[in-house]
Amino acid sequence: MSHFSNIKTKIRNLDALKTALTDLGMDWKDGPGQVRGYQGQTYDAQIVIEQENNYDIGFSWNGQEYEMVTDLQYWQQPLSVEGFLQRVTQHYALNSVLSTTAQEGFQVAEKQKNEDGSIRLVVQRWSA
Repeated sequence: MSHFSNIKTKIRNLDALKTALTDLGMDWKDGPGQVRGYQGQTYDAQIVIEQENNYDIGFSWNGQEYEMVTDLQYWQQPLSVEGFLQRVTQHYALNSVLSTTAQEGFQVAEKQKNEDGSIRLVVQRWSA
């Protein structure tokens, strides 16, 4: 019986996910790769984050989105699972917005991280 948990996300853009993980200082490996789990079990993933205890975290495409895959019993991160996913999702959303607005000719006028952890972003575009 598998010990892996598949946690749904709203993450669909792999490049924005990679940038988000890098922004958060995560040491991740580009896949395809194997997430290591209980008793040598593995799970295919596009991104693998190795933990010191040899039980990894991964992001795997399920046909609609990248879901997080890990054995929750062996979670070894400073944040809770929920806190980790919130931080990843926040940075993913920020990078998605930055990418989309840049493609549409906008530039960042202001980027501010607030005390509550939220991010205020102001973009502008000059027209002739």
